[in-house]
Amino acid sequence: MIDDTTRALLNSLGGVDAGPGSLAGVVVVDVTRVVAGPYCSMILADLGATVIKVENPDDPDYTRTFPPLLPREGEEPLSGFFAQFNRNKLGVTLDLKSPGAAEVLDRLVARADVLVENFRPGTMDRLGHGYERLRTVNPRLVYAALSGYGQSGPYRLRPAYDNSAQATGGLWSMNGEAGGAPTRVGTIIGDLAASLYGVIGILAALRHAEQTGEGQLVDISQQDSVLTLTENAVVAYTADGVVPKPLGNEHPFVRPYELFPCRDGFVFFGGYTDKFWRISCETFGTAGDWDENPDLHAMATRFDADVYRERVRPMVVRWFADRTKAELETLAGDLVPLSAVKDIGEVVEDPQIAARGMIVDTEYPGHGSLRTFGSPVKLDRTPPHTAGLAPDKGQHTAAVLSDFLGFSVDEVEALRTGGAI
Repeated sequence: MIDDTTRALLNSLGGVDAGPGSLAGVVVVDVTRVVAGPYCSMILADLGATVIKVENPDDPDYTRTFPPLLPREGEEPLSGFFAQFNRNKLGVTLDLKSPGAAEVLDRLVARADVLVENFRPGTMDRLGHGYERLRTVNPRLVYAALSGYGQSGPYRLRPAYDNSAQATGGLWSMNGEAGGAPTRVGTIIGDLAASLYGVIGILAALRHAEQTGEGQLVDISQQDSVLTLTENAVVAYTADGVVPKPLGNEHPFVRPYELFPCRDGFVFFGGYTDKFWRISCETFGTAGDWDENPDLHAMATRFDADVYRERVRPMVVRWFADRTKAELETLAGDLVPLSAVKDIGEVVEDPQIAARGMIVDTEYPGHGSLRTFGSPVKLDRTPPHTAGLAPDKGQHTAAVLSDFLGFSVDEVEALRTGGAI
């Protein structure tokens, strides 16, 4: 933990507001890149932690080159992708392979509460900065390692991306049109899930460290994380021997609970309970839809696959065919689970999203406004801070080394001359 004076100093370096968030005073050393690690540490930063992002001066986080690239006067273009996952951080350059890196990293770790890395297992050990050594520098350090397959097991050293986790965690095999080839989930769900589980593990380990003074290793696997997102697939297999296959937009057994076409697009409709089914018949259909189908009043009957496809689904398709998304939501959005399927443009302008503060506007010098997603964590006493900037490469290196870590001006220059920073 850092005191208020030091926190104010770190805040002044980059306009990073580390308080009064719930994690104010927590220092995080972030040596990650791409998404799983950076998003994990950014969530901590949003909640008030001081996050110091460490990048190789000659090989920085390569998402700095990912689109969209936004022009800036007198500066390198700003990657909106990078900015989305690295706000509220201080930027420091350090070549972890250089002879002078150990002293710098050790001083950071000595003053830190958390270190987050997402290298392949064993990489930090080969660099001389593994968990077992760093815990001697700071016994209360929470060391979070996010990787494709975790720090143990026969796959631990395999290279992995998000798609690797979707493939080996079972999710890919379940997604797609019925009878067709499996389809990846349309986002990097393995990276994002690992980020969230990483935060959960870090917060639990911080609690333990505060109580005992003892840090620990937080080991997060993308494959593990994806497996937990497969709903009831594991018990369907272990209990009944069922291997889930792609079902398109249908649910394995809950019906109706899927996508339906309407006049200008699609809606999700989930009126499967007896209560919602009756309301739906009365709202959308004719008297005959309810009165002339008494056997459909029972949820178990509607769940039957043949009954659903031959009688229930055609009824719902008829209800929606001549109505627009807006008309359907206006008619029944407050009565039954019915939601328009919105593209990202519609979502960004959605009044509910606006009311929840989920699109934040940040002013980047030389470019102007950049709108990114906010934080879904709502705290009434210590709300997340989501308007901070993502740092330029090495933006705060000299200030952090001299003002926070105590390196002299000559020492900083020697590290720079030697290629360490």
